[in-house]
Amino acid sequence: MQRRANLVLLNTLSLSRLPMAVAFIAIPDTVVRAVLVMLAAFTDFLDGWIARHRGLATRIGALIDPVADRGFMVTAILVCYLDGLIALPEVLLLVVRDIGTAIGFIVARVVPGLRSVELKARLLGKVVTSLQLVALLCVLLFPPAVSPLVALIGVLSLASVVDYSRAVLHARVRGRESSQAHVHHGPTEGPTSSMPTARK
Repeated sequence: MQRRANLVLLNTLSLSRLPMAVAFIAIPDTVVRAVLVMLAAFTDFLDGWIARHRGLATRIGALIDPVADRGFMVTAILVCYLDGLIALPEVLLLVVRDIGTAIGFIVARVVPGLRSVELKARLLGKVVTSLQLVALLCVLLFPPAVSPLVALIGVLSLASVVDYSRAVLHARVRGRESSQAHVHHGPTEGPTSSMPTARK
């Protein structure tokens, strides 16, 4: 019961970034929006830290967390674009990783051979998310730093999509090999097709 209550609180913490996205739309004040970006970054770090250190990482949490992240991030980027703070090419570079991972998620759920693979956050993806948050702060508070940051994010985003795709395919190959070993030699302790569940 205690674990279930903790999981509810943890997922609520993740989902709090969605109301923050609504507040980002509703409140045009630059300082308030900058605070919202920092709060989103803090809750992103906090729920991941709690999940790892208290053994609360779950498959549903690993889904809720990136959905909440992307919900806030994409909303904030589009609002800044509509307010004329960033140009369309910069928007595309900022969200290219999100588009790529969204397509990858859909493919992983549609293709039968990939359905058993658990989607796990990757280091490059974490770096891109952190830089996106920094870029948003710069858009609001220090525009001269936006262009070089966006260029860096674009490069790392493409690398992140490639890295993520390779990890999923590698997990599928390991799962196939493990299944064959299980059929021919009985149960083994080798790797499975599932990538370890993690929120971050």
